[in-house]
Amino acid sequence: MSETALFERHDWTVERAEQGERIDKFIAAQAEQWSRSQVQSWIKEGRVTVNGQPVKSNYKVAEDDEVTLRVPPPRELAIAPEPIPLEIAYEDSDVIVVNKPRGLVVHPAPGHYSGTLVNGLLHHCKDLSGINGVLRPGIVHRIDKDTSGLLVVAKNDQAHLCLAEQLRDHRVNRKYVAIVHGVIPHEMGTIDAPIGRDPKNRQQMAVVFANSKPAVTHFVVQRRFQQHTLVELKLETGRTHQIRVHMKYIGYPLVGDPKYGPKNTLGFPGQALHAATLGFRHPRSGEYLEFSAPLPADMQALIARLER
Repeated sequence: MSETALFERHDWTVERAEQGERIDKFIAAQAEQWSRSQVQSWIKEGRVTVNGQPVKSNYKVAEDDEVTLRVPPPRELAIAPEPIPLEIAYEDSDVIVVNKPRGLVVHPAPGHYSGTLVNGLLHHCKDLSGINGVLRPGIVHRIDKDTSGLLVVAKNDQAHLCLAEQLRDHRVNRKYVAIVHGVIPHEMGTIDAPIGRDPKNRQQMAVVFANSKPAVTHFVVQRRFQQHTLVELKLETGRTHQIRVHMKYIGYPLVGDPKYGPKNTLGFPGQALHAATLGFRHPRSGEYLEFSAPLPADMQALIARLER
């Protein structure tokens, strides 16, 4: 394999709303894990081109510019095992299912190599899939830092490939529970709206109809309060921030959501969203496994407040 083949390539076309932005700011806004200083280093190393030509960090993009970034493979870093308490829902020689608490980051990223779920997993077990590289060993899918609940981790490459295929083919059963602003009048619904980068704020996602991917979320109302609703949501696709973006789109943003919700957070520490159910076929036996995690104490306490 050539050295070039090891690089992860990203391509963007600059839209009218983005013209005039510095190239380093434009690229840093494309992914949460890329800091502006990291992007500037890539630019100095010649990993960024505009219309096929290298540029400097202060270059200002123009409409229809073709921007290419070649991200180098992660360096071999020693991600230290840490004795982080983990709530294990299931474990065998192929997979481990974890109930992640709110506030815990799933995997390390540049500048943040400790205190993550991966650090805890490496302390708990040594055998994790290497497909996602040294920073994300075993991680097949992720949930946001301030979302709690279930995720499955692969212990070997065979398990990782099988689980990734199930996710790609929409065969993993993922149900979430959320508390949203507003009283939803109907009992159930489906949100079928594509998601991509928000052209007005590149650090957020939004329902957009250009440079987007299909996204489908089903929901069922579980309980109504005076000004809020408890809902169960089922993912058909798995886009970044999908539930948070879709619920904002239909006018019922999640309580506590720092990116997509109103400033009235009710004092909740992050979005009131919990990955409550996870079901998949075991990568070795083919047996269907399904796991449930009860609502965490913070969401139970919020529901008790809303019932008063």
